[in-house]
Amino acid sequence: MNEISTDAIEKLILGHRSYFNTQQTKDITFRIEHLKRFKSAVRKFENQIADALWLDLHKSEEEAYLTETSIVLQEIDNHIRHLKRWAKSKRMPSPIQLLPSSSKIMYEPLGVSLIIAPWNYPFQLLMNPLVGVISSGCCAVLKPSPYTPHIAAVMETLVHETFEEQYISVVQGGRDVNTLLLEQRFDLIFFTGSPALGKIVMTAAARQLTPVVLELGGKSPCIVDAGANLDRAAKRIAWGKTINAGQTCIAPDYLFVHASVKDELLKKIAFHLGQMFGENAQESLYFPRIVNQNAMQRLQKLLLNGTIIYGGKVDADDNYISPTLIDNVEPDFPIMQEEIFGPLLPVMTYENIETVTAYINSHEKPLAFYYFGTNRQAKEILAQTSSGGGCINDTLMHIANHHLPFGGVGNSGTGHYHGRESFRAFSHARAIVTTPTWFDLPVKYVPFRYFKWVKKIL
Repeated sequence: MNEISTDAIEKLILGHRSYFNTQQTKDITFRIEHLKRFKSAVRKFENQIADALWLDLHKSEEEAYLTETSIVLQEIDNHIRHLKRWAKSKRMPSPIQLLPSSSKIMYEPLGVSLIIAPWNYPFQLLMNPLVGVISSGCCAVLKPSPYTPHIAAVMETLVHETFEEQYISVVQGGRDVNTLLLEQRFDLIFFTGSPALGKIVMTAAARQLTPVVLELGGKSPCIVDAGANLDRAAKRIAWGKTINAGQTCIAPDYLFVHASVKDELLKKIAFHLGQMFGENAQESLYFPRIVNQNAMQRLQKLLLNGTIIYGGKVDADDNYISPTLIDNVEPDFPIMQEEIFGPLLPVMTYENIETVTAYINSHEKPLAFYYFGTNRQAKEILAQTSSGGGCINDTLMHIANHHLPFGGVGNSGTGHYHGRESFRAFSHARAIVTTPTWFDLPVKYVPFRYFKWVKKIL
């Protein structure tokens, strides 16, 4: 993949602006037709997508479909089904002082967008926002991650064969190319990645007053209370932590478990990990690999503190780290200072739930929040904490409902998407008041006659 020059980027964006100014992307028929083309292309490339994700991340065909391809296909179907209704102008009430004027909201595309995707779900997190681009009537430059080169190449071919380059384009390269792109003026930047990189994107966007959607991450807590169904909790935590080998922005990052059920819960988590991957997860067709050596080295350092009670096996040549449970973890350990992004689950114990909420609230707001216990206690804990989203008695599943907005809060992100929210993310809600000419209110003009009466109405 040859990296692109500044001149080429400027020319590419100019081409996108010219294409957008033809007005054709605003046509609803055009949008639906290109959503249908997009769906056909994903179906056509389905095997190549699965093969590339295996080469880049050792994802099984099943996991690739469930966590990447199917999510994009469902998103496309949802937009095709509802776009006409979403895009329709919405009539709004007018206050008495504006009568007989009428009011409405028009949804117009923002223009030319930049989407920068990460490597952990490289297909889903580039292509899912693209659905919103097409649905809203925008144009876009897509920037895949260089750390997953096989799927990046497949996506470039898919886009090239499906869309005109002036409409949707793909730019390949490393951080230098990201820097060049961020120096340009876009109408929206959609970025998924770490909070540290999100700050860089937001700083660059501020120079151009460009709006941003930042889908970031953080340390998402998982709490198991004394009243939880331990077998269900253990199985769902084991699953949520090991999808994509834990390289998931909404994975349970650390576990807070009530002292009275801790030993039993950890035994059950270990049992379910064995049920899913066998005695040696490295031999399983269903356990992915760490993306590269830099990530491997970072994760290995996190194994040095605490007591490993399950797993802990490392094979650097294979980019493999086994599912690992780490007990006797203290808040000041390195593993509690950064998002783990790997199959390591640190465990802390509590007696009073107030200890847990105080700990969570003393740190940055997480992207996800998981609680296992009674609905009554869950309601209280949700009221006392904040997160981008979450689940009660499950993990990850809130991302699977396209009727729910997905996004972070505070350090874990700003803005949201999925379903109708994806359409809105790339649209501007334009407020319009239409005033008839057959009547004209004299009170709004100087010298403001009957002002005392007007003041009583306002």
